[in-house]
Amino acid sequence: MLENPQRYTVTAALIYANGPIHIGHIAGCYLPADIYVRYLRSTGKDVAFISGTDEHGVPITIKAKKEGITPQEVVDKYYVQIKQAFSDFGISFDIYSRTSNQIHHETSQEFFTKLYEKGDFDEEVTEQYYDEVAGQFLADRYIVGTCPVCGNPNAYGDQCERCGTALSPTELIEPHSMLSGSKPVMRSTKNWFLPLDRMQPTIEKYVNSHTEWKTNVFGQCQSWLKEGLRPRAMTRDLDWGIKVPLPDADGKVLYVWFDAPIGYISMTKEWAAEQGRDWELYWRNEQTKLVHFIGKDNIVFHCIIFPAMLMAEGSYILADNVPANEFMNLEGDKISTSRNWAVWLHEYLEELPGKQDVLRYVLAANAPETKDSEFTWKDFQTRNNAELVGIFGNFVNRAVVLTQKFCDGKVPSTGELTDYDKQVIDELAQFPDRIGQSIENYKFREALGLLMDLARLGNKYLAETEPWKVVKTDPLRANTILNIALQISANLSIVCEPFLPFTSEKLRSQLGITEHFNWTNAGRADLLVEGTLLGKGALLFAKIEDDEINTQIQKLLNAKRMNELETKTVPELRSEITYDDFAKMDIRIGTITEAERVPKSDKLLKLKVDDGLGGRQILSGIAKHFAPEEIIGKQVTFLANLAPRKMMGFESQGMILMAEDRDGKLALIAPGDAVWNGGTVS
Repeated sequence: MLENPQRYTVTAALIYANGPIHIGHIAGCYLPADIYVRYLRSTGKDVAFISGTDEHGVPITIKAKKEGITPQEVVDKYYVQIKQAFSDFGISFDIYSRTSNQIHHETSQEFFTKLYEKGDFDEEVTEQYYDEVAGQFLADRYIVGTCPVCGNPNAYGDQCERCGTALSPTELIEPHSMLSGSKPVMRSTKNWFLPLDRMQPTIEKYVNSHTEWKTNVFGQCQSWLKEGLRPRAMTRDLDWGIKVPLPDADGKVLYVWFDAPIGYISMTKEWAAEQGRDWELYWRNEQTKLVHFIGKDNIVFHCIIFPAMLMAEGSYILADNVPANEFMNLEGDKISTSRNWAVWLHEYLEELPGKQDVLRYVLAANAPETKDSEFTWKDFQTRNNAELVGIFGNFVNRAVVLTQKFCDGKVPSTGELTDYDKQVIDELAQFPDRIGQSIENYKFREALGLLMDLARLGNKYLAETEPWKVVKTDPLRANTILNIALQISANLSIVCEPFLPFTSEKLRSQLGITEHFNWTNAGRADLLVEGTLLGKGALLFAKIEDDEINTQIQKLLNAKRMNELETKTVPELRSEITYDDFAKMDIRIGTITEAERVPKSDKLLKLKVDDGLGGRQILSGIAKHFAPEEIIGKQVTFLANLAPRKMMGFESQGMILMAEDRDGKLALIAPGDAVWNGGTVS
């Protein structure tokens, strides 16, 4: 672990530009990274915060094929959308770029060429799956089959997303091509492999030197090392990606997990050129601390494969830490982009404007740091109303409103301090270091809890000193109390900034802060100068009502229903019958004249049907689909010669015929025009 680094290079995972981002992405790595970087900047550190879109690889081509557009059109569309959403949400990248840029292609090809010229690759001819219908070799993600570990029938050729097992295409049971659906065959092809097996001792030494890594990260690395590393191809037989810079490599591109992490380097080059800086200080200087923020599904690439690439190249620093988070679930189910079971960031920003910090707070408070966590809209509402409004906002609002009321909106002076005043000021002084230590140790939930404890300290102080009462008998004492409350508020504006940047800005405006306070100023009880005019007071947070939450919940339920409809199949035909079989059925038209629920049954309705023959009683299991009053007077089709049977103590003399929709909803089968009761169906 690097002590006292001179600068920081902080990366956040490059997301595939094949769709929008959702809260699982945000909670997994982007919000923790932003909190960390904002804190570092506030302490005066030199930081490069790097990220962008990964625009190569099979997910891009799959999306393009599905939408009937080119891969370039796919990445152009989603790069713009993703970048804007991050910006609107307050993720403060120094650069958010893309791997389709020329500088990235050049950097990746230079990197590959150097390893090739040093003899670091093994050139091998292997048997790989080939789609004879589509006429091309299949990348791992183009091959789908049954997972040999958990039995998931939709496992990919590189990983099962149900159980998380890393796979090779040949391990799949009954594999088939995603391009044509056909069963692939084996064909010979040449590729260049990074010999991770021979590099294992060096990789083990690197990993074992970082026992301070989170247990989920260190443990997964140890698992891979224990199994024994195997050579991995750094090239692929594809037509979309960065061309392999060798004369005998037509039709081959760099493996996406070779070129993607190099994107951190190429994007740093791009940023440094724009800012007039030396990019090498951020990647080749031993006094620079490199930190990768990722989700747990990317641990092996950032802790084993990318470091191995950097070791082979020889001139780059290695990651000091890789604080990977687990997954965030949604309303009791795994987030699924294919099933639209997600809270999409760009939609959230449109539908709940001005509430960026509410989502930042909830995701940070419930971050999946050590195990999978869950987001629910009810928890979102509760945390906003009870914590942001009830604790943080309530304290600041009381301090500002009371100052407006009793001190003409100006920061009052302090008189003699009581022991309790001194105790509160001493506690205040300890919070910045405690919060900072938690952030530096990647314990962001803990840090956020301490931030809220500072707001609780302010609430408790006002509740116990009661300046609204004291002002009647001792105005000078009330002034002292309000001064201390405002100083706590000013400190909140500093320490909340990494978590709640929009709130921090509003709070500084309310407190009339024009000086650029940062973390080095935090903990002081003299930040606000006596006589400073406060800005216009306003609530920092607004209560979220039930209807807003119910709208979001219903949106998810609608998505779930639509997914169920899309996956529902038409039932197979039953076995054949003869005309004579059909002729035995007497199907007639009748009108429902009476309808009521059957006691002690939640399914049955008792119907009186005018059949043109004096009427009959029919029991029908449609109570969950129709209220009795809504079907009286409706014409129906019924089977008239079905043998009578007793149901719940009542005799049923026939069967009402219904049609079932794709979503399971029943509909009456009735004639388009009025038909006389007793009319037959033939």
